[in-house]
Amino acid sequence: MADADLDAVIRQLAKQQNKTILAAAKKRRDRFNGMAVKAKDKDAKERFKMLAREAFEQAGAAARRLLLSADNAADSYARAMRQAAAAELPKKVEKKAEKPADKAPAEAASPKASRAKAGKANSGKSSSKAKKKPAKKAGS
Repeated sequence: MADADLDAVIRQLAKQQNKTILAAAKKRRDRFNGMAVKAKDKDAKERFKMLAREAFEQAGAAARRLLLSADNAADSYARAMRQAAAAELPKKVEKKAEKPADKAPAEAASPKASRAKAGKANSGKSSSKAKKKPAKKAGS
């Protein structure tokens, strides 16, 4: 099974889980029906029979949802694999050979170095956030 397609494996596992769910539902239904037989009053018998029907019905619905989800997942996987197999490989762009003389020095290219240089150049100047003196009003 090592070389099997994963979509087939997904479907197979879902079928196994479906069988397990239905077997457990049948056991639960039989248990409730047994309790209905042992019940002493009519209301209790009806309640257990109703529980047996509901338990089996809900388990059947869960099993159907499981199979549908597994089928959707398997179909999606198979479709993705088909699309991946049909897709073209991206073309690699060959880089042009750059001359070493055209390259700038590593210090000038790095952002940290340029910030450090800018910080040294501005160290003697006053900061732009310096307080300004209010202008005098004319006519006072």
